[in-house]
Amino acid sequence: MRKNIVAGNWKMNKTLQEGIALAKELNEILAGEKANCDVVICTPFIHLASVTALVDPAKMAVGAENCADKESGAYTGEVSAAMVASTGAKYVILGHSERRAYYGETVAMLEEKVKLALANGLTPIFCVGEVLDERDNNKQNEVVAAQMASVFSLSAADFSKIVLAYEPVWAIGTGKTATPAQAQEMHAFIRSIVAEKYGKEIADDCSILYGGSCKPSNARELFVNPDVDGGLIGGAALKASDFKGIIDAFN
Repeated sequence: MRKNIVAGNWKMNKTLQEGIALAKELNEILAGEKANCDVVICTPFIHLASVTALVDPAKMAVGAENCADKESGAYTGEVSAAMVASTGAKYVILGHSERRAYYGETVAMLEEKVKLALANGLTPIFCVGEVLDERDNNKQNEVVAAQMASVFSLSAADFSKIVLAYEPVWAIGTGKTATPAQAQEMHAFIRSIVAEKYGKEIADDCSILYGGSCKPSNARELFVNPDVDGGLIGGAALKASDFKGIIDAFN
């Protein structure tokens, strides 16, 4: 069954103490009510063990922002999918545009990361999206379809375990947001190519999140679209009241 999901991506923000404080605040805010969506917070690696221990798993899941493309070994500074899973985290963001742009992550590398995440019981939130130049040249569909190659090698059973996120790179941290119509158009395109590959039933069950300057003021008009199943939230996830405002867009 397709789920509505609001996932926070803290990126490289918050010391351990600040992260624990934010997680506790979210825990308290969500304690008294039932959200109409699944809530996930994806934190820096150093926060994971502390945060998973203190959040109420009935209200909120925890995820990492990345994992390695290797199982284990002499890879100084890397964190494996098994390590992430050992903290109690349930999700991992993979293929974020910042990882692709700044750290040279390729389709093949991300294919390995997705497989390792799934093998260790994690749910990948797999990101795709185009930069402004690609959008201006009307190449967004071509770019996104090429990025999906990292997950289109999966079996139908494994593909059905992942979550997708569309992030127009030109709208991340810029204050620009894809219009609800632009978001819906791309989400519908992504669902159509999933249907071509795996069939309509799996495509209909796939959650596709929108990431790109989503905030309390525009979340509802984005989430009301039939193919937009929630958000991958950056800046607004760093303040409990803003994040809660986005969660409330499903109420």
